[in-house]
Amino acid sequence: MKNAAAKTKAAAGLLVLITLFCSACETGNTDRTLRFSAKQTEALYQSVRNQEGRLPRSADAEGNLVTSGDDYWCSGFTAGTLWYLYEYTRDDRLKAAAEDLTRRVERQQYTTDNHDVGFMVGCSYGNAYRLTGCPEYRAAVVNAARSLATRFDPVRGVIRSWDHPQWHFPVIIDNMMNLELLCEASRLSGDPSFRTIALSHADTTLKYHFRPDGSSCHVVDYGVPEDGAYRRQTHQGYADGSAWARGQAWALYGYTMMFRETRKPEYRAQAMKIARFILGHPRLPADKIPYWDFDAPGCDGKEPLRDASAGAIIASALLELSTFAEEPLAETYREAAKTQVATLASPAYLATAASNAHFILRHSVGHFPHRSEIDVPLTYADYYFVEALLRMKQLKIKF
Repeated sequence: MKNAAAKTKAAAGLLVLITLFCSACETGNTDRTLRFSAKQTEALYQSVRNQEGRLPRSADAEGNLVTSGDDYWCSGFTAGTLWYLYEYTRDDRLKAAAEDLTRRVERQQYTTDNHDVGFMVGCSYGNAYRLTGCPEYRAAVVNAARSLATRFDPVRGVIRSWDHPQWHFPVIIDNMMNLELLCEASRLSGDPSFRTIALSHADTTLKYHFRPDGSSCHVVDYGVPEDGAYRRQTHQGYADGSAWARGQAWALYGYTMMFRETRKPEYRAQAMKIARFILGHPRLPADKIPYWDFDAPGCDGKEPLRDASAGAIIASALLELSTFAEEPLAETYREAAKTQVATLASPAYLATAASNAHFILRHSVGHFPHRSEIDVPLTYADYYFVEALLRMKQLKIKF
């Protein structure tokens, strides 16, 4: 009997050790991926350190780095990724790199000819101010909000996305992502008009951009205000009536963020409706990394290309949305995000050291209809992937 009891006790002890070991391994996945991301992104910075005014953008078919000027819509993302990784590591080398790339987009705070200052300045200067409190960074965020506000039409109630002859007054679902800059600028400046614009844009987008199933079109062209006409179209999706994956990701993230900023129940309800569409879609693969468009056909017997950038954005949004939902729905969001992050952190998507032009993730799709940036790394995929990893740590979710 004593031997049996001893064996039972020893087995129980071994089980505890195995459980602790597995728990440590699971916890280590997030940290290991963040450490790899820090090394990879620092190497990415080094590749442009001596290229004054150039910012990482993507890689070409041969794996060579593709850069952009500061006026490209993605110019602020690598700076933002570096700020996130500095927040995680407190490595001064990453901070110096983030400061350098942030300075390279400085003039974009005065841009008024497009809506993307929220991406360009919010991700770079916004994170810089959050982590340092530097007045220079604060001023840039407020200046960028002033610039963005010039594109707001109070009659239509929305911010114009593009100045493009193809449309009268185009607004894309991506524009939801720029509203965070306006809300932050209201807090920093005490000017309520920025927040008022953000609310108007979110409300109007909610009215015109969405279909009954919760999916979003890409472009709404608001016609002459007097006749109230508008057209629903696409620019980067498969078809006007299709569900472009990154567009659904922007919508999910945008309304989750706007609920955080306003606590308006309509925004949380919309975010949950979008999440239900995405997670319940019959064409969402089991690993939950979506095709570039939910309705895109395959080719030559192959499935459509996946879009890691859409997966990363959705994962980050679901993690935040889980904090606003009750159980068991919150757990549904956490588990879906966990699957997405684990998939992106697997060899199927995660680059190896010194490969992939030093970007973190592979297999994103930029603009499929125009054959631009197809199955390549993209700087915004890295940004939202790192953000999702940090949110996983904050929520103590293991993968």
